[in-house]
Amino acid sequence: MTPADMPVAIIAGGLATRLRPITEQIPKSLVEVAGEPFLGHQLRLLRRSGIRKVVICAGYLAGHIEEFAGDGSRFDLEIRYSLDGDQLRGTGGALQSALPLLGSAFLTLYGDSYLPVDYLAVARYFLGTSKQGLMTVFRNNGRWNSSNVEFGDGRILTYDKRICSERMEHIDYGLGAFRSAAFDLLRTKGPQDLASLYQDLLARDQLAAFEVHERYYEVGSLSGIDELNSYLTQ
Repeated sequence: MTPADMPVAIIAGGLATRLRPITEQIPKSLVEVAGEPFLGHQLRLLRRSGIRKVVICAGYLAGHIEEFAGDGSRFDLEIRYSLDGDQLRGTGGALQSALPLLGSAFLTLYGDSYLPVDYLAVARYFLGTSKQGLMTVFRNNGRWNSSNVEFGDGRILTYDKRICSERMEHIDYGLGAFRSAAFDLLRTKGPQDLASLYQDLLARDQLAAFEVHERYYEVGSLSGIDELNSYLTQ
């Protein structure tokens, strides 16, 4: 497998309650930013980065996402869908359900994240390791959200989204890579959290790390939408 062969799974199944009433009629990934639905910006960023295949894991108002993105041809991408249905599966569970579409190794990011990084460099690094997972990390120093990663000598030393310490200067950037075998660690029923999988992989010395240096943007909050709008219209 080459880096360009790795599909990207976009996790876009959440209810987006923080953006109500905007998201009462549309999913978060279709919130307008810089004159068009956010997903359009995200898909073009992936294509510019050399990505060719995308699997969208959708739940809430998934039909709107399918109607907008279609088969991906207008973005020069191949897009397929894995749908949660009426049951929320959580971030890890959504990926677990999508494994038949994702193959043996894949990248993943969240449906509200705009990450201006070299995706193929991350994929290339991951494929060169024997690890089952990879987390990208960014030296956040608590600026845009609570730092939750202690990182040193190219390794993740601790990761915890609930209990943070002053030694945590980095943050989970939101771009991950996995081999499908990593999901054998998840339970088979009930909502699954991707953060728990990262922690399990770290405990088993199966989590690689890749440090990035470009800040992230997000549309999960009104302030985040304003910041991304300013970035995209510069």
